Amino acid sequence: MKYNFDEIIPRRGTNSYKWDMAEDQDILPMWVADMDFRTAPAVIEALRKRVEHGIFGYTKVPPAYYDAIGNWFRRRHGWKIEKEWIIYTTGVVPALSAVIKALTVPGDRILVQTPVYNCFFSSIRNNECEIIANPLIYENETYRIDFEDLERKAADPKVKLLLLCNPHNPAGRVWTRRELTRIGEICLRHHVWVVADEIHCELVFPGHTYTPFASISEEFLMHSVTCTSPSKAFNLAGLQIANIFSADADVRAKIDKAININEVCDVNPFGVEALMAAYNEGGEWLEELKRYLLDNYDYLKMYFKAHLPQYPVTVLEGTYLVWVNCSVLKQSSQDIAHALLDKEKLWVNEGSLYGEAGENFIRINIACPRKTLTDGLDRLKLALTI
Repeated sequence: MKYNFDEIIPRRGTNSYKWDMAEDQDILPMWVADMDFRTAPAVIEALRKRVEHGIFGYTKVPPAYYDAIGNWFRRRHGWKIEKEWIIYTTGVVPALSAVIKALTVPGDRILVQTPVYNCFFSSIRNNECEIIANPLIYENETYRIDFEDLERKAADPKVKLLLLCNPHNPAGRVWTRRELTRIGEICLRHHVWVVADEIHCELVFPGHTYTPFASISEEFLMHSVTCTSPSKAFNLAGLQIANIFSADADVRAKIDKAININEVCDVNPFGVEALMAAYNEGGEWLEELKRYLLDNYDYLKMYFKAHLPQYPVTVLEGTYLVWVNCSVLKQSSQDIAHALLDKEKLWVNEGSLYGEAGENFIRINIACPRKTLTDGLDRLKLALTI
């Protein structure tokens, strides 16, 4: 490989949320979704040049920023995004919160497909809306959508939005075009807007294809809002950059107002430069990253088969977040995560963070050098062998 993803890059002492949250230096963090790899060299070089300028005042987002986004999505995903659809902001979570504020009023109901990214819950509650779960169906070590339940709940006139996670965190599904079409048809029938969190869209493995929800039809485009960022694919979360795509001018105006009310309307110069470099020059690095992540996943599956066969590993179609079924322990996911931390100093996410449907599961971040992954799996084996 041209890029060295095996390199161990020390992160302690860098004010890393992932590594410096724990005071104990022996704790191995495999929880929060950022990677232990340096970002693409083109991004580092663009940031180096920006640093050398030495002045970091308020930033005007240039036309080249919109060109980079449009060219990337057209080139890689066959989706033509118009410049005027794009609203920049500081992150996908602030974006989701602003969209909810724009399209609902307190007391409205919002659908989520659980288990699902935990910040969906806080974004809904912070806007004084009610969470309605459409639990995914777990079978054969993967998940599928309960469309009958979705139809029934979408028919509730108080339900205004569906927060769609595409690809899905933590279930690891990359929803097919057919599945997305069925979701969209249900939501159109019942006048429910789809708000698609597509932050993991670049991290899709061979045999699976990311389909932007809004690209499927003109009706879907005009009744949905999409939130994206290069942060997961290029490990840029700390640079605080994300985008909202909305083709409806009236809805876009409401979102823009909500972003200003929430005061997440300004971005920093480093986020702008990083996005342009990533989308313009980072494709080759990203492809090698995906191969490495897939190799990590395959290694983890073989390890579980050899040492931890009683813990089913959910099929991973995309993302770098592995979802493990620990129901054999007959303990809460919180107790399991605490035991891993106490016994072997391994920090993972308890499944209950992602809703009631996540109970009995843990989530493991495998976006790390193979040596780190092996260390984590060895700790897991010592703690979970029964």
